[in-house]
Amino acid sequence: MSQGPRSGLAAVSSALLAMSRHLEVRDVLKTIVASARELLDAQYAALGVPDDHGGFAQFVVDGVSDEQWKAIGPLPRQHGILAAMLHEARRERLADVRKDPRFEGWPSAHPEMSDFLGLPIRDGDEVIGALFLANKLRPAGGNPPHPPCSKPAGGCGFTEDDEELLAILAQHAAIALTNARLYERSRELTIAEERSRLAHELHDAVSQKLFSLRLTAQAAAALVDRDPSRAKGELQQVAALAAEAADELRAAVVELRPAALDEDGLVATLRTQTQVLDRAHSARVTFTSHGVRALPATQEEALLRVAQEALHNALRHSGAEHVDVTLHKRGPGTVLRVTDDGSGFDPSTVRRAGRHLGLVSMRDRASGVGGSLTVESAPGKGTTIEMEAPGG
Repeated sequence: MSQGPRSGLAAVSSALLAMSRHLEVRDVLKTIVASARELLDAQYAALGVPDDHGGFAQFVVDGVSDEQWKAIGPLPRQHGILAAMLHEARRERLADVRKDPRFEGWPSAHPEMSDFLGLPIRDGDEVIGALFLANKLRPAGGNPPHPPCSKPAGGCGFTEDDEELLAILAQHAAIALTNARLYERSRELTIAEERSRLAHELHDAVSQKLFSLRLTAQAAAALVDRDPSRAKGELQQVAALAAEAADELRAAVVELRPAALDEDGLVATLRTQTQVLDRAHSARVTFTSHGVRALPATQEEALLRVAQEALHNALRHSGAEHVDVTLHKRGPGTVLRVTDDGSGFDPSTVRRAGRHLGLVSMRDRASGVGGSLTVESAPGKGTTIEMEAPGG
């Protein structure tokens, strides 16, 4: 190999170890792409996992900034060189991808690429991805960025050694990706089994409560004319049974950590949920996040549940025209703020009337993860609910 046996083997070993450290599919994809680009000294690298509809279920790039990636636009389709790698399971090493007859162009914001090396990632007979590199680089006094390498006339900057090295990496990438998928599938099955268990428990507990509630309500109806005082007692029992049933439901819901939170994290889950609510309601629902990193699972779930409760109150009860959700860093902690321009309320009056609008639950969630909750509201002045949690 052009790097020499020692440095080449060490680099390959480092790349394979990096891939084996991750269990999440997205993390594995990112590691494969970054390892391939570094190992073969390329300017750009990408890996696409195909779907069944001519597109890509996932597409990960390295060497392209977040701003560039957003400007490029939608994910590519399975066409041109990518289609050849996926559908024909064929390696491609090209001196200039732009001159290949299969080349179909790219968006205006797409970086310029010339020499190209790509191959399919296979799991047995199944092609599970396409891995490719573009623009071979060469060192320039050891200081990046490197300029493009000089290529022989009509030749590709990527060598046969590069191609074989990438093929070795792709074989191990297939193992790492398959293991990550199996792990995620196992986790999904575990979550499904747990949800099924909770559903059975919930059904039994709540069904008994509802059956008792129905009988008690029937007894109250029969007594209301001939014995009003006893009827009143039965109705009080109805209220108590209803409250117990609600507590059973709430306890079960607390145990169910949203699957989207496990898969995407807090920021992405909140963004998706606010987008859905924005489409479903007449009120404008917006979300912004600034500098928040991943938090422990319990804190992410608490923040999400508080956001959901606050959004429910704002959209169902306040008559708000605009609801704004923000997530940002404050010192060593993370702050969630849900603000609406709705009718507002007097928090002390709500407490005295026994209608908590979920405030007790939200405070319990905040304190349960070492955080705090504040509520600012007044009639006609809208409402702001703020939760601060440590970390992030």
